[in-house]
Amino acid sequence: MPASQDKYDPRIDPRMLELLVCPLTKGRLTYDREAGELVSEKARLAYPIRDGVPIMLVSEARQLT
Repeated sequence: MPASQDKYDPRIDPRMLELLVCPLTKGRLTYDREAGELVSEKARLAYPIRDGVPIMLVSEARQLT
């Protein structure tokens, strides 16, 4: 079930977030509004969102501790 529109950055389309997966694990991503990142718990990586565009490159992702 899709989350409500108010839980997302206005620059991010919630439908797009439902389709994106981690490029490394192919697992689900969660949106961290505060950090402006898409988080893959399985890969322990956070992918940045720049100007409303998710950067889905492992080389650009931040390692989670």
